[in-house]
Amino acid sequence: MSESVPEIPRLELLAEAPLPTSFGTFRVVVFRYRDPSAHPDLSDEHLALVLGDVNGAESVPVRVHSECLTSEVFGSLKCDCKQQLEAAQAIIERSGRGVLLYLRQEGRGIGLVNKIKAYALQAEGADTIEANERLHLPVDARHYDVAAEMLHTLGVQSVELITNNPEKQSALTRLGISVVGRIPVQIAANPHSESYLSVKRDRMHHWLPRVIPLSKH
Repeated sequence: MSESVPEIPRLELLAEAPLPTSFGTFRVVVFRYRDPSAHPDLSDEHLALVLGDVNGAESVPVRVHSECLTSEVFGSLKCDCKQQLEAAQAIIERSGRGVLLYLRQEGRGIGLVNKIKAYALQAEGADTIEANERLHLPVDARHYDVAAEMLHTLGVQSVELITNNPEKQSALTRLGISVVGRIPVQIAANPHSESYLSVKRDRMHHWLPRVIPLSKH
């Protein structure tokens, strides 16, 4: 009689440590999530930045944030990802507790190479949706199962979601996360990001103002 092979957990906690930041000292927790449907170029390691005691807590400010190397590392002006990341950390700091989930879903889940290919098409005049469609890629390939699993593991009972994205809120609700409120994050546009934010508002139905003020820089 053959021995049964132990089932490998889909979500695995790998490491955690204090992480001092400009927004206070968070606890950084690294998870591995096995998702066979994810793009093969994406990392399966995701992070949670936790401030305060959230185990068993309700109405916890939570940001579910997708990786954006070009903005967060190189200062790209084509999007507002870095500013949203920092705004979410500031909101959590002011609240005295919260969770920032940093998901390794570069390029809305299509991977870095495809994201740069999309950038090239955008330079020729395509908007962000048209560029993905011309590459025969999903407009948004992200999944939020990992976020739901991470929140359950951290013991969060209900969240106030820091987002402008209605699909993100709906997805988490479908996955069993109790979303009891929403905290908007509105970043002023610059000349390079104005089209990107307009597409989010008009074609992806994000909760953004009709007129987004342009930055002088």
